[in-house]
Amino acid sequence: MGRGDTETRRGGRISPFTILAYVILTLWAVWALLPLFWMISTSFKEVRAAIKIPPEWIPADPTLINYERLFARAPAFRWFANSAIVAVAHTLSMLLFCSMAGYAFAKKEFPGKTAIFWTLLSTMMIPGMVLLVPLFLLVSKMGLMNNYGGLILPGLVGAFGVFLMKQFIGTLPNELLDAARIDGASEFGVYSRVILPLSKPALAVLGIFSFMGAWNDFLWPLLITQSKDMRTLAVGLATLQQESMTDFGLLMAGSTFAAVPMIIIFFAFQKHFLKGLTIGALKG
Repeated sequence: MGRGDTETRRGGRISPFTILAYVILTLWAVWALLPLFWMISTSFKEVRAAIKIPPEWIPADPTLINYERLFARAPAFRWFANSAIVAVAHTLSMLLFCSMAGYAFAKKEFPGKTAIFWTLLSTMMIPGMVLLVPLFLLVSKMGLMNNYGGLILPGLVGAFGVFLMKQFIGTLPNELLDAARIDGASEFGVYSRVILPLSKPALAVLGIFSFMGAWNDFLWPLLITQSKDMRTLAVGLATLQQESMTDFGLLMAGSTFAAVPMIIIFFAFQKHFLKGLTIGALKG
């Protein structure tokens, strides 16, 4: 904090630069939230009001007819449940396996450790599109098409999660681990009673990113699911769009229904989103 800022705070005045910064940030936030506001607003409009020009930012006669048609025309709650099951399974498996691998890479010594770790990181540079065909063939041969196994199996662990946990666990002091071993703790005891409790910030960030990625995933569920009841919410809404064509009210109602969990998670864990920007930069 500079001398000018100190004098400004002591004098109780706000500098023009601070006012300008707040104005710019406020306008930027309003601009970023406009699509979200338009989506929610349109979901409460009738068909004619949704395509009216000039547009109505706030519906003159709000209605729930779009949500009623959504739940009557499509198994939206079943799609919601499918997305929730897949997202929760992905999140739990990522937290478990990535934290175990991160602990091994950060605090254990074994032959080929560095080579294996860098090989793992190099997989992050492989485009996801390249893996779709081999993954599809593998899942098909395993008989996991159109079921939860095919939806969940490819997302059990990820290189980014291993890297994130390795970087964070590497900052934990070795003395704590040695003290636990002296007290008679096994390696699993050290992992479960020392590593996991101290890694809550990194686990929270990884859990949020994993849940969001699985919830919004579209292409893989589109390839794997064949029946209407096995579709996730993202895929189901896309097929609904093809069926309803330009029914913007219905589409916005479905999009709002799908966005509600993400909005709740963001406001509940927004501090962890900010931590996610810096955790990967910690020295290991």
